[in-house]
Amino acid sequence: MLISEGTYLKPSKQTRMLAILDSLTHDCGLSQFELGKRLKLSGAMVNQYLKQLQTDGYVEFEPVNGKSYRYKLTPEGEAVRRRMFSDYSSETVRLYTTIKNFVLDKLRPLLESGKRRLALFGAAETCEVVLAAIRSSGFQVVVLLDNDARKHGAIHHGHVVSPPHVLEEVDCDAVVITSFGKQDEIFRQVEPFATRRGFEIVRF
Repeated sequence: MLISEGTYLKPSKQTRMLAILDSLTHDCGLSQFELGKRLKLSGAMVNQYLKQLQTDGYVEFEPVNGKSYRYKLTPEGEAVRRRMFSDYSSETVRLYTTIKNFVLDKLRPLLESGKRRLALFGAAETCEVVLAAIRSSGFQVVVLLDNDARKHGAIHHGHVVSPPHVLEEVDCDAVVITSFGKQDEIFRQVEPFATRRGFEIVRF
């Protein structure tokens, strides 16, 4: 389990403690330095959390030599890790569902106007969310596009990735920009095609 630092979703103390417990479950021989490097935490922060976990009875320190320890989860620590991971997973699923509903709400006007053939632009992780959201919704993905030539011809979640110029030939009702971080850049790139071909552009 990796800790993802973001602007809107920042890891809490509980998230960091779960990440440490999870890492020690897989390798109790990790040093404080290695834990910090893996989880992108400072050495002081790792030390603070480990001492708290020890005080709570969730982790035991076993001396390896005069300078290092093995950090082993106690039975109570393993039970807490499972409970915390279950709660974390439930929250993640709820967030994922919220994002999918947001995507469907954004695309619903297309369905209501009978526009079902979509070109998706951006074969990135966020494209998977869009594909999951529109599954069984009545939309048809006619092509998946990306600017990265290294992805062309590859299969991304069941769709062959094509270069943007195929928009001159593909018959679609709308281009959905699925690269959430490059919405404006891709919009400017696709706009000339939309003007010539008469399809809509949807960005989030």
